[in-house]
Amino acid sequence: MRPVASAGVRGQDPVLPSRLTALRAALVRIGTTLDEAATCAELTREAVRQLGGTAAVLRVGGEAGAQYEAVTGDPALLPDVQWAMAAARQESTLEEAATPIPYASTGQARPALRVPLTTDGHPYGALVCARAGAPFTAVEAELLALLAERAAATIRHAREHERVSGIVGDLQRALLAEPGRPHPNLDVAIRYLPVGQSALVGGDWCETVRLHFGRTLLVVGDVMGHGLEAAVDMTAYRSSLRYIASADLPPHRVLRQLDDSASADPDRRPATCLIARVDPNRGQVTLASAGHLPPAVIDAQGRTSLLPVPVGPPLGTGLGGYEPATCQLDPTQTLVLFTDGLVERRGEDIDHSMDRLAGVGFEATAGVEEVIDTVLVRLDAEHAEDDVAVLAAQLHLRDLRDDEGG
Repeated sequence: MRPVASAGVRGQDPVLPSRLTALRAALVRIGTTLDEAATCAELTREAVRQLGGTAAVLRVGGEAGAQYEAVTGDPALLPDVQWAMAAARQESTLEEAATPIPYASTGQARPALRVPLTTDGHPYGALVCARAGAPFTAVEAELLALLAERAAATIRHAREHERVSGIVGDLQRALLAEPGRPHPNLDVAIRYLPVGQSALVGGDWCETVRLHFGRTLLVVGDVMGHGLEAAVDMTAYRSSLRYIASADLPPHRVLRQLDDSASADPDRRPATCLIARVDPNRGQVTLASAGHLPPAVIDAQGRTSLLPVPVGPPLGTGLGGYEPATCQLDPTQTLVLFTDGLVERRGEDIDHSMDRLAGVGFEATAGVEEVIDTVLVRLDAEHAEDDVAVLAAQLHLRDLRDDEGG
């Protein structure tokens, strides 16, 4: 038996592996991001790196608006845009487009090449290359066609990503409905900070609902999970809350009905929720919690303390068992409701997290906007590991008789 040669198959080009390696490296340098302009620049740089001369991208469109973009090299070497557009009208296949095309410039013929930026039948323009030296060979044309195809595939992905991101953004903005308006006897401020850079809204939410006799329902909730899926469930909880609250039930009974509604939907994610019914006429706030952290109250001296609230199971468990707690509230105090993203930190005990909140001092005359600004800065909410929602409320002194009857 004749031994197999170590060099591989008889007659194989010994430089083929190195050429394939070089081609693979060239393709990797194109499409490093989902930025269309960056991809075009990478394409023209690689074309010049491989073949010299000048390269540019010609966008698909009418002749009047056609122009070269992402030019690498000497722009004076490029053929006239009108020539490139005329060549495009004569081309019908990739093979024809990859054929070297001479063009006349200052009485001399210079080699030029126009390669379509096309993938799966989707055109995105053309790669135009020119040089003052030797004409382009068929091998060089094929190389440019491969580079252009790689760039076109990346551009397609970039545009699809932008389209989907736009749809998601529109949906998220629709989901992030504005809370209702509280009674004029209550000053309220709300902030929402979604975790990460790509999301506009997640599962955290705040709501205010006007009740009869000048009372206002203040609500914060936190759906399990993040992103769009959590936001969809968040809107379901908010819609249910608004409907249930219209019956003017006490907070613990609102939670009970929310729990019944959520547990009847097997696809609904569990959520925590804290409800505070503020009654300025009596100077009282009645609270009920479904697995949520207690609210904070800031006194006239700017000191922070936590209000004790009996904690029931999260919404969606079907267990019920919610209890109310009533506390006094006067115009010198600020009530702060928040989701756990404001205080919780990975690896930190929750009691320590809450102690940090209780240690935040405020100006004695701070309004609701100043209170939220302070708490977000002091607790570094911009770098929180979870979504953050905060609601601050202060009683507003006025003639409450105007609010009688809602």
